[in-house]
Amino acid sequence: MSADPTIPAPTPPHADVVPPEHPLRVEMTDARFDRYWKSGSLKYTDFRPLTEGGTATIQTCFDINLNRTVVYKSLHPHLANDETEVARFLREARVTANIPHPGTAPVYEIGRDKAGNVYFTMKKLEGRDLRSILGALADHDRSTENAYPLARRVEILISAAQTLKYAHHAGVIHRDLKPANLLIGSFGEVTVLDWGLAKVRGEPAPPGAEKITGQAGLALELTQPGRRFGTPLYMSPEQARGGSTDERTDVYGLGAILFEMLSGRPLIFGQDLDEVLTQILERPVPRPSDVVGDAAPRVGVPADLEAVCLRCLQCDPADRYRDMAALIAALTRGYDELVARHRESPARGRTLTIAAGLGLATGVALKALLS
Repeated sequence: MSADPTIPAPTPPHADVVPPEHPLRVEMTDARFDRYWKSGSLKYTDFRPLTEGGTATIQTCFDINLNRTVVYKSLHPHLANDETEVARFLREARVTANIPHPGTAPVYEIGRDKAGNVYFTMKKLEGRDLRSILGALADHDRSTENAYPLARRVEILISAAQTLKYAHHAGVIHRDLKPANLLIGSFGEVTVLDWGLAKVRGEPAPPGAEKITGQAGLALELTQPGRRFGTPLYMSPEQARGGSTDERTDVYGLGAILFEMLSGRPLIFGQDLDEVLTQILERPVPRPSDVVGDAAPRVGVPADLEAVCLRCLQCDPADRYRDMAALIAALTRGYDELVARHRESPARGRTLTIAAGLGLATGVALKALLS
């Protein structure tokens, strides 16, 4: 609070922001740094499980040199000697480290632990992933509906597309886009996670990419290790065929996420991999407006955003948006139309407040209670 009562105290940028888990203190910044300091994995302590993926374990730990909590990622023990998975793990660390964009997680270090197993550390991110948000919307959670109206969800997609545009410019294709890999922070920042299946420009087609058959009980929402590159429920047709991928594969991935945002339901569903692959390769893409059910937001599906979605989801990559720049332009037009329509509809009794600072191409963010 200001010492001068005539000067108002600064207003926090977001009143609902959760205080940091470890607020900065002077004893942390001014702590002694011993002459015989610990390096490598020895400097990490207080490991705590965070989550697990299809191939790796993710923990938080404390860096005793920098006095901060970081994320520590390592392969599952049974994959520690798998040359293919180790190479992919190292690629994830190096790819992420070499696309230093506000929408990616900074990588701090890569190394081997005392047993010789590879690991890398990166920034500990706070927030809520889009999968959780869409699930809460499907359950009609009122606080989530207020915090993430359709306009805000489109903003999130535009932010993710901006990050992917940067990655594509650097020669990197994500290839594993899904709601769980988009993290929304307390200050509106959007981070694209998990670059473990990224393709680097010039990389040859992976060996053994021939068609695979499904099996009951397969964890279809987990990224699958091995020959197929992508998450089955969010896989593009070219990935499902084991063919070549490019920037338009990520266009498809964002289209599948947009479909779920608009309709309240995933584009692809099924109990085994064969059923999922059949849907991806043979079923015509439905219109989001045709599959809206009780899980969808209580608004109609905007025709312009539906058109953007359907173009992203074309089976032939040549029929999709040619790159992220074209998709961002189309999404921004749809966003602007959505905002304009609600501004012209005072009967809804809603208020729009435009605020800067969410890192979007339009330079504005919508704080709207539109549902």
